[in-house]
Amino acid sequence: MYTYTPEGVCAKQISFDIIDGKVENVSFLGGCDGNGKGIAVLAEGHSPEELIEKLSKIKCKQRATSCPAQLAEALRKIIGQGV
Repeated sequence: MYTYTPEGVCAKQISFDIIDGKVENVSFLGGCDGNGKGIAVLAEGHSPEELIEKLSKIKCKQRATSCPAQLAEALRKIIGQGV
């Protein structure tokens, strides 16, 4: 299980596994409960690379980031794609 402390969003922690090259067991602590659950369900079973590509540029309101973008950032750091 990987854990990541996101920055600039309401969620306080993102947790997930990478099993056989696929993201599994995604959960968000804090933030918008429904959005976190929705992101988690949609992310399940996808490769980190695919999620990074799809989620990294999503913004929330006037923020420079979002919970989906922070999941992408966590995956980027875990798999070593840099910033």
